[in-house]
Amino acid sequence: MSQHEHVRVAVIGSGFGGLGAAVRLRREGVTDFVVLERADSVGGTWRDNSYPGCACDVPSHLYSFSFAPNPDWPRTFSGQQHIRAYLEHVADTFRLRSHIRLNHEVLMMRWDRDELRWEIETSRGTLTADVVVSATGPLSDPKIPEIPGLADFPGKVFHSARWDHDYDLRGKRVAMIGTGASAIQIVPAIQPEAAHVTLFQRTPPWVLPRMDRAISGPERWLHRQLPFTGAARRGLLWGIRELQVSAFTKRPNELGLIESIAKRNMSRSIKDPALRAKLTPSYRIGCKRILLSSEYYPALARPNVDVVASGLAEVRGSTVVAADGTETEADAIIFGTGFHVTDLPIAERVVGADGITLAEAWKDGMESLRGATAAGFPNWMTIIGPNTGLGNSSMILMIESQLNYLAGYMRQLNVLGERAALAVRPSAVGAWNRRVQERMERTVWKSGGCNSWYLDANGRNTTLWPGTTGEFRKATREVDLAEYEVVRMPVGTAKSAEAAETAEVVR
Repeated sequence: MSQHEHVRVAVIGSGFGGLGAAVRLRREGVTDFVVLERADSVGGTWRDNSYPGCACDVPSHLYSFSFAPNPDWPRTFSGQQHIRAYLEHVADTFRLRSHIRLNHEVLMMRWDRDELRWEIETSRGTLTADVVVSATGPLSDPKIPEIPGLADFPGKVFHSARWDHDYDLRGKRVAMIGTGASAIQIVPAIQPEAAHVTLFQRTPPWVLPRMDRAISGPERWLHRQLPFTGAARRGLLWGIRELQVSAFTKRPNELGLIESIAKRNMSRSIKDPALRAKLTPSYRIGCKRILLSSEYYPALARPNVDVVASGLAEVRGSTVVAADGTETEADAIIFGTGFHVTDLPIAERVVGADGITLAEAWKDGMESLRGATAAGFPNWMTIIGPNTGLGNSSMILMIESQLNYLAGYMRQLNVLGERAALAVRPSAVGAWNRRVQERMERTVWKSGGCNSWYLDANGRNTTLWPGTTGEFRKATREVDLAEYEVVRMPVGTAKSAEAAETAEVVR
């Protein structure tokens, strides 16, 4: 990378958000952009998470771009390898490879007030960009809790998102920490080969049956020959989930029927009353993410699996100790403890117009306008930003809405010309987030009686969107300039410190 390279747009990350942004930029006629990826291949979380049993809990035909349908999904719920292959296919089909810079980790991004652009320091050099699109995603940096004695554990330790495929679990005593979406897929996958699996559970999840099956050859042929059939399938899946939203966001008491289905799913495999009591949640279904599995409970009923209904508290040599004092000998500890979702590490690496980092700006909680732009950070946009997550549908729908907003943002900048930047008004960010949080109070995520990774340290849900994907699509359809300040430099002057001092702010 040239030390002085400048591009119109720098996209950070090459998962669904980053590749989607790249496609949309090309469609808008923007070809002067790069995609900076810290790893050696594209794929985002579907590259990083390669643990045994890894698969998506959203139907395949809904978990893909509308502009890049895949008629050849092999299963109704596709596995990690198929989703990763799909993203590689998107990169090839839309000719994105020439824009992608692999092994370019972003170390710091600073807004240059004098030049009205971002200076980006990477592991391979420095470049500048007029606009930054941060598409690192909330599921990119694993979280491992600080456990006394963990550093002295003589066995193997790794996170589910950093699976060690060179380590053979056959005949090993495995301590699985956590009972989230990763753990309920890992346990059934490793149980047959491990000597013993001990699952450390702080809070039991609600688990519904996973209605997965192979998609037949005739179905795939039909979708290839008649693409509208695949679109109809996608539309049906979307519509069903849109109808479910009100139960999560307005009428949580209606979720009781879903709880009864989850309890029947458990009772079919768990006959031991004591184990069933351990595995039965005490909170309303939906408060934490609903998980899908038809193999989890059968695996827990196997004789070489134990469930400790208490979190990991300490490690003493090869002995793993739970908070309730239960001791277990282990050869390997696997953490399925999630990610830094409400304290995004990338926020430490973004320095805005006022000289403070995004992490400092968000010290009391993440806030942005329409999940996209943050006050104090001109010409900076995030994909899958604050309050854009979903509890029951496909994140690709939300990503595509944000890509619409990105397109509108670029159009506005093009109209304004090169010597201009857009800075979101703090009042607009505040008004948007007040409305979001007011709606959040009625949701199951706030009233369901649980403590989930949706909530930040202050108990605010800064993760999920409290409405339908259709509502969000409407809210991000266009960029309203009234919500922004247009920062300009005088025509005819060089972009310099002197010019910056006399910069005009069009209000």
